[in-house]
Order: sequence, then structure tokens, then C-alpha cells
Amino acid sequence: MMEWTDRHCRFFHRLLTRRALLYTEMLTTGAVLRGDRDRLLGFDAFEQPVALQLGGSDPQALAQCATIGADYGYAEINLNVGCPSDRVQEGRFGACLMLEPRLVGDCVAAMKAAVKIPVTVKCRIGVDEQAPEQALFSFADMVKAAGADALVVHARKAWLKGLSPRENREVPPLDYQIVHRLKAAHPDLAIVLNGGIASVEQAQDQLNAELGNLDGVMMGRAAYHEPWRLLAVDPLLFDDSPAFATAKDAALALIPYIEREMAKGVRLNSITRHVLGLFKAVPGARAYRRHLSVEAVKPGATASVMADALALVVDTPADSTHIAA
Repeated sequence: MMEWTDRHCRFFHRLLTRRALLYTEMLTTGAVLRGDRDRLLGFDAFEQPVALQLGGSDPQALAQCATIGADYGYAEINLNVGCPSDRVQEGRFGACLMLEPRLVGDCVAAMKAAVKIPVTVKCRIGVDEQAPEQALFSFADMVKAAGADALVVHARKAWLKGLSPRENREVPPLDYQIVHRLKAAHPDLAIVLNGGIASVEQAQDQLNAELGNLDGVMMGRAAYHEPWRLLAVDPLLFDDSPAFATAKDAALALIPYIEREMAKGVRLNSITRHVLGLFKAVPGARAYRRHLSVEAVKPGATASVMADALALVVDTPADSTHIAA
């Protein structure tokens, strides 16, 4: 989710669900250690709980970055061992580390020794010619022994050569059952399912205790492209009231944040690009998207562009009928 789940996106998503754990985009150790930390790591307290996702393979550098993240107030440090892009492989992090479980264990142990907050790992079920049943279970053994607090498993292989990052999200078949078997084998390790989850209802199905008592489900692109779905998280997964009665109400609540951020010099489009998918199959949704796409990028655009776009949309209750549409 690099360049997607930035702080503006997370603030918006927190308006839609009070309870879900949010993740940053993946940040490399080099960026954290040598870059503009406040720009990269700064976040609004309203976003909490939020986890910092790191990419790297040097235990000492990761321990330093974990300490920095903890000092910034993040609720969790997550090591990405799932991204298959060529750029990530060249940096020796992401999914290629599935081939080096001992090194990943060293990285986890170093981070655990450096911080008191949870340290978790996000991985695939295997890469290239690895047999998932052997690769995933051995990998889980290693990170568990190193002290990892949870393992987030993208339930498909990654092919490091021959498939693009996009194809790696679509071509290798999903295998949710192996993640359930992993949980059965490690009842004392938090296991979170990721990959292909398109709705909160589907997440709810996977959390069904009869399937194996998973500890969580991660939604990525579906949550980003169709953020209206997040209004169902609190009522369906936490037996809590929705954060707002309608998606339009949530978007209206974003306007004060937009005004505040623009006063700091943030461009309107840097925020509104994350809200284009908020409405689906409701009157005015297309006009809303068109208005934001055209007007928010113009020089001198103000928060009124968001208000005008929302005026084009008819309110739709955040009930299960709309959520499943």
C-alpha cells in the first residue's frame, strides 16, 4: 500500500471505523533513518491504533527504526515480508526474505529487544518453488521463536520473477485453508488472514470460530478503493454502533481536517484522492467523483470543493444492505 495509506488516508479511514487497526504504508529503514522523519512518521493521534510497517533486512537498522516508531507513538511495529516488487527485492526486503527465515528471526528478535510495543510480521505462504506447507510453517516457527507477537499471512504465493506486483496479487491462487491450519498448529500465536478479502462480510466469514479461530483479517485494496465498506466494521466485527450513520456524514466530518491541513500548506488533492471511492451505487456518486477529480487539483482549490462534491450525493444509510451492494 505504498503511497496509498498515508496519514490523510488513515485519518479518513478512522472516521469510518473506530475499532480497526490501521497500518502505515511500508517505509524502508533507509527512509526512516535518513529521511524527513516528521513527514514520513508524523500522524494525528485520532488515527490510533495505528501500526508502523517497515521494510528492511538489517536487524540493527530495524531495531533503530522500531525505537523511533515507538517514540513517535505507534501502537505496533510490523515487518513486511510480503511485497514482491523488483525494487523491494533489490533492497533485500519484502517477500524475498521468505527465503531467509533465520534472518527474519534475527530482525524480529532485535526489534523485540528494542521496544515494548508489539512486533509483528506480514508474509506470504511461500515464494517461487517453495512448498507452502513446509515454507510457511517453518517460517512461522522461526518468527514465533524470535518473539513475534503476530503473523499476518497473505494467503497466496509470491513469484519473485515472471509476475508483476499486480499479477502477484491476482494470479497465484489463494489458499485460506493453509492459514487456518497454521492457526490450528499455533493456537498461542496471533494469526491474521490477508489477501483477496473484498468485504467485511467475507472477513466475518473467515473469523467464524468453526473455521479455526483466526485472530483477525486484514483488508487492503478493497478498503482503499471502496472505503464505504469500512462503515460495517464496527457493527459486524465488534458489535458496536457504526461510526457514522451514513458515508456522507463521515465525509462531512473530514472537512474540518481538510481545512486544518490546508492551513499548513497541504494541497487539497493530497487528501481528496483518498475519498474518491466513498460512494457506490448511490445517486450522485459519479458526479461527486467527477467534481473532486476536476476541481480538487486546480490551483487555489479550497475545502469548499469537498462540500460542493458532497452536495451532489444523496444520503444512504450505513446499513448492511448498502454495505453489501
